[in-house]
Amino acid sequence: QVQLVESGGGLGQPGGSLRLSCTASGFNLDYYAVGWFRQAPGKEREGVACISATDGRTHYSDSVKGRFTISRDNAKNTVYLQMSDLKPEDTAVYYCATAPAYHRAILFVEGAYNYWGQGTQVTVSS
Repeated sequence: QVQLVESGGGLGQPGGSLRLSCTASGFNLDYYAVGWFRQAPGKEREGVACISATDGRTHYSDSVKGRFTISRDNAKNTVYLQMSDLKPEDTAVYYCATAPAYHRAILFVEGAYNYWGQGTQVTVSS
């Protein structure tokens, strides 16, 4: 069964850090680029970071550039999103998703992604 599972969400403080994980089962994650998206209440889902399948290229949205870092450990079939300097506007449900082609993944168009996780809630509040 193909599955992506996000974990690591929760309550973070402004200026603090959280690390999200996205673990794949039922398939080899290293065949795919992986993106992180988020959806805040009342807003559309937006892409925030993506990483290529094997050579470590990364791409970020302007809203998180310099604060978030995406990485992957293909041996563990897992992709991470290290979130630092958290802001209240980072509050959202965070999703990971796979994309067969990195050059399409960086456009953050949902149609470029084939498998999606169920999401994990991140709340930034003091």
